[in-house]
Amino acid sequence: MGEAMLSSSFDSPADWRQRWSLLVEKIERVQSPVDSQALLASLSHPARPLVLAFANAHAMNSMVASIPFFEAMRSADLVLRDGSGMATLFKLLRMQPGLNLNGTDFIPQLIRAFDGRRIALFGTRDPYLAKGRLRVQQELAPHSQLIAADGFLDVEAYALLAVQHQPALIVLGMGMPRQEEVAARLRALLDFPCLIVCGGAIIDFLGGKTPRAPLWMQRVGLEWLFRLALEPRRLFQRYVIGNPLFLTRALRLASLNRR
Repeated sequence: MGEAMLSSSFDSPADWRQRWSLLVEKIERVQSPVDSQALLASLSHPARPLVLAFANAHAMNSMVASIPFFEAMRSADLVLRDGSGMATLFKLLRMQPGLNLNGTDFIPQLIRAFDGRRIALFGTRDPYLAKGRLRVQQELAPHSQLIAADGFLDVEAYALLAVQHQPALIVLGMGMPRQEEVAARLRALLDFPCLIVCGGAIIDFLGGKTPRAPLWMQRVGLEWLFRLALEPRRLFQRYVIGNPLFLTRALRLASLNRR
């Protein structure tokens, strides 16, 4: 069965392979540093509420179990490739994977691009939220007014804060799948230009809760192993169980597409 035959039933993506194929088609694969800078410039001047999401192996596995999460990811205005697992998937599908625009590296660049405009940080909780806010204020956006709220409020509370302060950039650090669902809801409620970013653990990283892996591990795609060593209980399911599942599913999808 080829890709054209697969797409015939995509209007009702009940099967995980259909969901994966749809999201793979949606992911923006940036091929060069020049293109990355052009994308950064474009995202930093939204004309309406826009949602930016990141697709990694954990997101793909989560879509197998949750159609609402898939729909939230699919509804994002832009989805970027995050991680070496997704590069493997694209290569198996005989597609160029492009640059690894993971949120941990790309979002700080976005925050710098919004310096001088209001920025909202919605996610995690103190003390890491306060520490993350301080780091943004000192290092990334010293000329911006910052609004912060922990990641355990109702979506209406974030909407009220956003309407009151009208930030140009909203960074959600709530983890999957909640942040994608909150992002879709905020976009529907807000009527001013802003970029809403699904940032995962970015505020925890900025606040020092989760350290980055050594640079050599980042370069060879092993940052997940570093994080697993730091938080084995919390991340066991995601990485030890999830990574082999992701690879198995990637191989199945590639085999189906080749047939």
